[in-house]
Amino acid sequence: MAPNKGATPLCFSVLKPDHGAVEVIERDIILEAPFAIEYNGIGYAVMMATPIDLEDYAVGFSMSEGLVSHTDDILAIDAHKADLGWILRIQVPQENAAKVFARARQRVSESSCGLCGMDNLEEVMRPLPHITAQIAVADAAIFSALSALRSHQTLNAQTGSAHAAAFCAPDGAILMTREDVGRHNALDKLIGALARGNIDSSAGFIILTARCSLELVQKAILANCPMLVTISAATDLAIDMAEKSGLRLISLARADSALTAMPQSG
Repeated sequence: MAPNKGATPLCFSVLKPDHGAVEVIERDIILEAPFAIEYNGIGYAVMMATPIDLEDYAVGFSMSEGLVSHTDDILAIDAHKADLGWILRIQVPQENAAKVFARARQRVSESSCGLCGMDNLEEVMRPLPHITAQIAVADAAIFSALSALRSHQTLNAQTGSAHAAAFCAPDGAILMTREDVGRHNALDKLIGALARGNIDSSAGFIILTARCSLELVQKAILANCPMLVTISAATDLAIDMAEKSGLRLISLARADSALTAMPQSG
């Protein structure tokens, strides 16, 4: 397998239950680094991420945060390696920067955080637009994509510790995949890659190798993606938000079964 710049080799001692001879092996580990994200020179958030596909990440993060609506709103992207991590500098028009200034603060967020730009409960639980896109996806297409996903997870195959977000055609063909140590980051990278490639995210569905929490549903809805499939289970808020916004949500998706929530009565 070709080396991946999102990983680095490290030696390990192998522990065994029979207390036999100690074995030393070398294997690749995923890279994780703090990213200070700035807009027009204003610090917005610090995220833990894998330093690959950074332009995709900058675009997708900006779109998921509601700071831009399309790639034309981003004037420049500069990823700079610093002593303690990375600085991701993003330049946007002044009208977009107003949103940044309204939220701006220095805050450290873990890779599991998807609400780094929010500062009150009303904003976190804000109503989202209803998805306008509709696609027909047969059950067989979902399971076909799930079966093919592993072969598209090159960084995870190398390290065993990368989340993946994959965009699939209605027939189940995987068209694009992005990976990261954080599930939110992987989805942001995918959203950014689709936007940069002029690929309509409403024309297919997304698979995530993660549990489905509210923030991931929000990102899919804001991308106007009509269907989200997650390997692990969904939370109650994720299911509720998906139903209200018209997102078809499928969770606990395995090779032999998957769950889709029944519409809530009343």
